[in-house]
Amino acid sequence: MSGSNDKLRILALHGFRQSDIVFRSKIGSLRKNFKRKIEFFFARAPHVVPPLENDKKDDDEEKTGEEAADSGKESRGWWFNTADRAFKAIVPSNMSVGFEDSLKVIEKIFQEQGPFDGVLGFSQGASFVSILCAMQQKNLAHPSIKFKFAIMVCGFKSLCEPHAKLYDEKINLPAFFVYGTTDRLIPTETAEALVNMFTNKKVFVHDEGHYIVGKKHIYNDFFSEMYAIKNSN
Repeated sequence: MSGSNDKLRILALHGFRQSDIVFRSKIGSLRKNFKRKIEFFFARAPHVVPPLENDKKDDDEEKTGEEAADSGKESRGWWFNTADRAFKAIVPSNMSVGFEDSLKVIEKIFQEQGPFDGVLGFSQGASFVSILCAMQQKNLAHPSIKFKFAIMVCGFKSLCEPHAKLYDEKINLPAFFVYGTTDRLIPTETAEALVNMFTNKKVFVHDEGHYIVGKKHIYNDFFSEMYAIKNSN
């Protein structure tokens, strides 16, 4: 088997206050390092995120790295956990406003652009990936949503009450986790709580903050393993 057909096809989910365009740029080094083995596809969240007030920028869920969201329309989110369309990753909530709309977006992408071998997510996107993993395992996802592995960077368990039932059992899907010990938005214990939900996992912990570290050696073993499995069938 040769050409692009043997590449891993990975759907990438951006973070809160990002977009597909922003995220594509932010993982540029990752795309370049694995261009011979991986083809990335980028989903765009359906919800426009209201602009930040200056005095709230320090504690917003995705404060860092969303400078490309200055255009306004590129500032998007997968769901909100407050009535005023905000999102706080480490604050429990009884609501997940807009989540069903985002799920429909993912369903449509799988139907129109799939199949995908894996799904990658950053921050809120990583939380969404964990939900998709659980839904797939529980047969709660749309039949078109099927994937064989997941990568979650700076991820966390959703603390929205409607999602709680999805975390009531360990998840068996092969997964790779990357997070930083100096992440000011997602504390280490929060990242570890998500890691502990998975049984078949690899983990890389670095000493940097809330962004994707794109160094090849971090991802090489996991991607090589998934690539070899795909091309052995």
